[in-house]
Formats: sequence, structure tokens, C-alpha cells
Amino acid sequence: MEKLPEFFGCMVFNDTVMQQRLPKNTYQALKKCIKDGKPLDLSVANVVANAMKDWAVEHGVTHYTHWFQPMTGITAEKHDSFISPTENGGIIMEFSGKELVKGEPDASSFPSGGLRATFEARGYTAWDPTSYAFIKDGSLCIPTAFCSYTGEALDKKTPLLRSMEALDHQAVRILRLFGNKTVRHVITTVGPEQEYFLIDKQLFDQRMDLLFCGRTLFGARPPKGQELEDHYFGAIKPRIAAFMKELDEELWKLGILAKTEHNEAAPAQHELAPIFTTTNIAADHNQLTMETMKKIALRHGLVCLLHEKPFAGVNGSGKHNNWSLSTDTGLNLLDPGESPAENAQFLLFLTAVIKAVDEYQELMRLSVATAGNDHRLGALEAPPAIISIFLGDELSAILEAIETGKPYGKREKEVMTVGVHSLPSFPKDTTDRNRTSPFAFTGNKFEFRMPGSALSISGPNIVLNTIVAEELRQFADELTQAADFTKAINDLIRRTIKEHKRIIFNGNGYDESWIQEAKRRGLANLKTTAEAMPHFLDRKSMEVFTRHMVFSEVEIRSRTEIMLESYNKALNIEVLTMLDMINKQILPAVFRYIRDLSQTIINIRQVLPDAKCKIELETVQNLTNLADALSEAASELKNQYAQAHSFSSTTACARFYADAVVPAMQKARSIADEIEPILGDEYKPFPSYSDLLFRI
Repeated sequence: MEKLPEFFGCMVFNDTVMQQRLPKNTYQALKKCIKDGKPLDLSVANVVANAMKDWAVEHGVTHYTHWFQPMTGITAEKHDSFISPTENGGIIMEFSGKELVKGEPDASSFPSGGLRATFEARGYTAWDPTSYAFIKDGSLCIPTAFCSYTGEALDKKTPLLRSMEALDHQAVRILRLFGNKTVRHVITTVGPEQEYFLIDKQLFDQRMDLLFCGRTLFGARPPKGQELEDHYFGAIKPRIAAFMKELDEELWKLGILAKTEHNEAAPAQHELAPIFTTTNIAADHNQLTMETMKKIALRHGLVCLLHEKPFAGVNGSGKHNNWSLSTDTGLNLLDPGESPAENAQFLLFLTAVIKAVDEYQELMRLSVATAGNDHRLGALEAPPAIISIFLGDELSAILEAIETGKPYGKREKEVMTVGVHSLPSFPKDTTDRNRTSPFAFTGNKFEFRMPGSALSISGPNIVLNTIVAEELRQFADELTQAADFTKAINDLIRRTIKEHKRIIFNGNGYDESWIQEAKRRGLANLKTTAEAMPHFLDRKSMEVFTRHMVFSEVEIRSRTEIMLESYNKALNIEVLTMLDMINKQILPAVFRYIRDLSQTIINIRQVLPDAKCKIELETVQNLTNLADALSEAASELKNQYAQAHSFSSTTACARFYADAVVPAMQKARSIADEIEPILGDEYKPFPSYSDLLFRI
């Protein structure tokens, strides 16, 4: 691809295209609207819509859609054509500003957590001009927010934009206190690393669990897993390389900054990482990336699995959310800088993040809570379910010196004082990385490693933006009242470090001793979604979101209900699938093998009457016992499942699923996985892990 710079973004109505196609005054009015967050005049919207339509039609497009992100976790589209009838029975291609700015999908057909009854169907999509329109599958896609008739957010984009505005406002307040009059906006940026599995589609089609649940509910470990560490960064197989090449090209057309790709730790697992961009756009791009991965995989006879834990015994898939703060003048606020003033500013923003993560641990945990991610967190391949921050030895030592007022190391002979003595040189990679940390500082950004592969990154970033905005608000309120700014900022940073250092942990998050140490420190250990989600309704959570107008109390309650319902429904599907596979596939396979083996014993004894047939008889007896045990486990699971549906409360139902149904599922699986290696290959009811992970 010789002309990649020209090819990149060719399917995007981006700034370059707008400058070329819009009248100068229209372009300036649109940019001002985007910059100031003000409504767009309808006359301007009409001009933009017409130019957008002409550009799309030139690319062969006949339809447009308001592309939005409801609470399903995936995207939604309703397509309308550009055609409009003429008096002579023909058509013309039209697209108005009104159609660009607003759409009307059915709000009652999407998850609303009780906000919308079935008969209350009206909802609206509203154009988000901060995210460029693009062409996908022959349609013009217009990124939009989605809200109810009564104004509540029914999507993931709206609260994300609100949280970005909240953080922007409070961060600018802090910068003004440091004398910075040039910065107008502070922007959160994100680079989400995306992990995924690729398996053969013919094998996928033979697995009921993969088809309905996105993960394997059964599967004995293969003779080889990832223990040789030969897949990570290994040579990419030709079939996978062809997939990655086409994926890059399709993402580049959409203006998505796909940068890095490699084999991940588990067999059949891979990763794609983009370049950082504004959080709102990064969230849109990540949704497009996941959708495109699935589509391109099918073209290559593959299936892309985005479940957090599709296979037991090997690594699950995460989505590392690399988060940072930047000004509209290009300054990274999480970069230590060189001068004392920059040091103090960096430390203030750093301690705000530390305080936020410590005070709102439960929100951080629930922002990544799903039924699938519960299998991954703490499984010795992902961060534990306990929130902690990794800073590295050097930065931790600097904070300790500030807190105690003691000299820092050998390089700093005098007592460390923020904003007076310069912070020692602190290059980006001054310390090792910690892959076991849920929230790690990596030089000029934080890497939130807990989100699962299939998760929309909007949720974690809504929480991050909001809780950091709250701490910056408190800091700004305190510093505004200070008579001596230097002393006040010293005292504030020192006090914050002392009060919130419990959240800092640089050790091995996989070690069992950390669980006990975290408990001693008073850190939350919310192992399941059922434990985590109700904390959304804590008074502290309610207050921080409503204060910054990210969520109303009604929206918080509805989202809690939606997430718990989603958890219950996911497990409901898994239980029914598991019972079907046991009764229709696994037990019949066992019975066939027992029947044929029994007939073999009869045939042998007809020829050799004195033959003991010891191994044959032992196998029959073993399989008979295991079949009985599996049948009993299935009956127990069915009973637990029925009991789960007796609860009227989604919270109580979720807790019962977590405490009773999931263990019953694990029991049934362990028995089935014990059966699998005993069966002859021709009797196995579905492809094994060996087939799925190694035959591509």
C-alpha cells in the first residue's frame, strides 16, 4: 500500500473533507460548535448534511444511519435511504440538517432498567459532531447519543461526554491556579489494547456453547497449553497474518489508528493496539474495531472470540485501557516535567488520581464487572479483583519522601518540598512494568488492566473521569481559599499521600499473601459482579455522579438494574446451554461408547471365554459412574436454576447465581471434563480444546 497517508480515513467525513466541501463560514461555525459545545444552527446543519450526503453518494452510498451505543454493550443502527419522491414519479437524493441532527429509534426495545415501559416507545438519537461520520458496509454512519423521550441517557456515549466535560472543567480550574491562562480545555485520551482469540469457523459451528455463550462451558485441558511460552510474540501464521492485514486496511479506511499487532500468551490468542486518541473517539473506534474483527474473521473462515474467558486453563482476554490527561495546547498533565512548578502540578494531578481510585474502589471494580470477566479477574493471568495502584519504586520513594519530609535517596540532599526543590529527573521508563497491577502508572499515563475484552471502554472511562474530576474539584476549592499557595499545595499533597497510600502496591498481585495484605489495609475484594454492582447505589456513588451531572439518580438506578439483568441473563443462557449439551451431546456419547465397549467385551469372550477384559470392564464401570454423577450434577444445576428464578429482585437473583448456580455449573463441568479424555476420538460429541486452540 504505497499511498497509505492518502488511503487512511478515506471512508471518514473528517476535518480534511469538511474543509474541502463546506463553505468557509459553515466550516468555521461547525468547528466553533464542536469546540464550545454549543448547539448547531439548523441552517448550518442543512449545509453540512447536504455536503455529507454528496460525499457519501460519490462513494456509492444510498442509505444513512444514526449509529449509537445502547446499553447492550454493542452498537445499533436503523438505516434510511436518501431517496425522496418527485412529482413526475422519480426520486432525488436528499438529506436535511434535521435528519442529520436527530433520529427516532424505538426506546422501549433497548435495555432501559425500568426507564421506559413497553408502551413508551419514543426515544431520540442526537448527532455527536465531535466524532466524525463514516461509511461502513455501504451506509453513511453518523455517531449519535441516545436518550429517552423524557431526557434520560439510554446509551454509553452521553454519560461519557458528560464525564469528559466534568473533568475538563475541574482540571482547567487547577491549571488557572498555577497561572496557566492559555489552556482552554483538558482532554482525556485513551489507547485501548484489544485482546482476542481466533478459531476455525467449522469447529466453532460444532460447539453449542461457543455459538450461544461465546465461551466453552466444557473442555478438558489439552496435552499442551501455554506453558512453553512459545506463542507470545511468536511468528504469526500465514492465515492469521492475512486476517491481520485485511483488518488493518479496513480499520485504516475508518480512520482508526491500528498500530501494533502480535500473538498473545495463549494459543490462538492475539492482540491489536491503537495509538492514543480522545476518549470519546477512542470508545467509538474500539466498538468499530470489535465489529470489524468479527466481520473480517468470517471472510477468512475464522471466528473472532471476544469473550473474557473463552477457554479454561489458558489466559483470558482483557482490554488494557491506557488513560491520560492532555491540554488543548499539547501538555500531558501526567508527565512529571522538569521545572519545580511542573513538578508540583504533576504531583497534584497524580495524587488526585491516587485519592480518586482509593476512595472509589468499588466504582472502579463495578465498571468492569460482567459475568464473563468474573472468570478472568484473579485467575493468575489478569489483575485480581482487588483495586490497587502500581507506581514503581522510584515514584513511590519520592512520594514517601514528600510525606515524611525526609531526604530522597542520594541525589536529593535536602528535604523534599513540592514546588520549591525540583523533583529528581523522572524519565518515562524509570521503573519496571507490573502486569499484575489493576491500575499501573507507566510513565505518563495509567494503564487500567481490568476491563474485559468484550467490554465497551465507555464505562471504565466514565468512572475514571468522574472520580478524578471530583478530587480536582476538592483540591481547587481548598487551594482557592489558601493565603499561601506554595504552602497549601505542599500540605495538600503531603496529606493526600498519607491518607491514601494504602492503595499503592508495587508487588505481585497474583500472590495469595496480597489478598490478606489488602484485607488488612481495608481494600475491597469484590470477586463477582453480583457483589460489585450494588455499590453503584451507594450514597457516595450517587453523590459523585449527580454532583458532576454525569448521571441522575434515576439513571444510576436504571443502569444498576440493566447490568444485573445482563449478568443474570448471561448465566441463564449458560445454564440452559450446559444442560442441553449434557443431555443431548455428552451423555449420549458416553452411552454409545459404553454400548460399543460392552459389545466388544461380549465379542471377545465369545472367542476367548476365559478373557478377563480387565481394562474394558474398568472403563465401562468408570464411565457408568461418571455418567451417573454427571446426571446428578445436571439435576442439581437444574434445581438451582429454578430456584434462581424464584427471586423477584435482580440483586438477590444475581447473588444466588454467583453463590449457588455458578458452583453447580463448575461441578457439572468438572465431571464432564473428566469424561472427555476417556472417550475415544470418534465418540467425542464436539471439537476438543486441542482442535480449537491448535488447528488453524
